[in-house]
Amino acid sequence: MADEPLVLGIETSCDETGVGVVRGTTLLADAVASSVDEHARFGGVVPEVASRAHLEAMVPTIERALKEAGVSARDLDGIAVTAGPGLAGALLVGVSAAKAYAYALGKPLYGVNHLASHICVDQLEHGPLPEPTMALLVSGGHSSLLLAPDITSDVRPLGATIDDAAGEAFDKIARVLDLGFPGGPVIDRLAREGDPAAIHFPRGLSGSKDPAYDFSFSGLKTAVARWIEAKRKAGEEVPVRDVAASFQEAVVDVLTRKAVRACKDEGVDHLMIGGGVAANSRLRALAQERCESAGIVLRVPRPKLCTDNGAMVAALGAEMVARNRPASDWDLPADSSLPVTDPHVPGSGTQGHDAGHSHDHVHEISKDNLYS
Repeated sequence: MADEPLVLGIETSCDETGVGVVRGTTLLADAVASSVDEHARFGGVVPEVASRAHLEAMVPTIERALKEAGVSARDLDGIAVTAGPGLAGALLVGVSAAKAYAYALGKPLYGVNHLASHICVDQLEHGPLPEPTMALLVSGGHSSLLLAPDITSDVRPLGATIDDAAGEAFDKIARVLDLGFPGGPVIDRLAREGDPAAIHFPRGLSGSKDPAYDFSFSGLKTAVARWIEAKRKAGEEVPVRDVAASFQEAVVDVLTRKAVRACKDEGVDHLMIGGGVAANSRLRALAQERCESAGIVLRVPRPKLCTDNGAMVAALGAEMVARNRPASDWDLPADSSLPVTDPHVPGSGTQGHDAGHSHDHVHEISKDNLYS
């Protein structure tokens, strides 16, 4: 094995088939096949459609990533895959593919956590993560504040959404405004031309007696929808840009305020923001402003690495290999509710580079058939 592990990562937790190749903390390839257009006409992700799209895209996307990285599958030191959380059927496609490739190549398999991967991807942009790392993860399915003393073995949830995630709220408000799906990018674009102070929308769970680090966007979503409905019933034109800007401001105000508070309370001087909503321009700007005022260093990956991708899975897999974490077993499950406290799913030692390779003869036969 080289000094820096070469790992392929597979991500299929939702509607994008992502395959990344990483050597240590260096990104070599990041191939994505998205099925978002197939879901747009339904106004949201349809699990069965996503699963079938992953099946069709898997092998071509893996081949494209290996070609882009300029490496052979035989050169890999391990294969990592999102084991959860996510859509059960979509996860199963990725886990099954990872098992097949790992078994045929005789390489260790690492089932990793989707949320921990979103944190670890920042290593590809800004170098090794400080320990501990405070992470704010915001996406269509998650809004979480996490403290990670060790991204491979110790991730601690401080707070999470109790209802709608931030990205989910963006999608729902975009639907009310007839802006299509996904809603995040279009609201971000329209908000730049609107007034964020035009309408004061509520900030959920921001009272002195509310949970310090939890989030709630359901009430905000309802308030915005009712405001729009009242305008339409009165026969008035809805100021879409001002609504977008005011709604977005309400979301990012709460997210950044609670994240900075968590850093101060825990004595952590770095904040990492990840997940699809981390691509939002106003979230980035307000987080930078508030972190600078508080003396906190902000780390946010480039937008392409914020959305679901295989690079983040490969990054966490490479860290698992580098730190000699145990590989997963061949019966690795796809766990749609895998808790963030499990950064990866370790095996019992029955497979992996230190496991004695009880099935090496099968590996060699498979490699001769598939890769020679």
